[in-house]
Amino acid sequence: MSDAFTTRVQHVATGSRERVVDLTRDCEAFLGEVAAGRDGLLNLFVPHATAGIAIIETGAGSDDDLLAALHTLLPADDRWQHRHGSPGHGRDHVLPAIVPPHATLPVVGGRLELGTWQSVCLVDTNRDNANRQVRLSFLG
Repeated sequence: MSDAFTTRVQHVATGSRERVVDLTRDCEAFLGEVAAGRDGLLNLFVPHATAGIAIIETGAGSDDDLLAALHTLLPADDRWQHRHGSPGHGRDHVLPAIVPPHATLPVVGGRLELGTWQSVCLVDTNRDNANRQVRLSFLG
């Protein structure tokens, strides 16, 4: 039963700007190595207080729309109690309440079961932390 659960940490460089990073290919590559045609669940977890995981369409502007919506919901101004870092950084600590730091997705026959336009994305609004970790775990 040693192959029932496999986990790996993926390092993602997000740079010094707000980003939505598509992780779908990374997830598919991980499953290609560990799922071996099996059914199960893929869990993604971001061990950071200022980042999240979203399942959205990318490449057609939705990723930029998400960042714009987060700016509307969580403005980068001085209203936040949490005040270290860049101006407005306190909003980054509220982000995981809206974009959770985890997602669990079905895997069927070793393949990620996403809708036609769905992608698995890391959402990072924290310009002060340029490097992120995403834990990928497969439970077969």
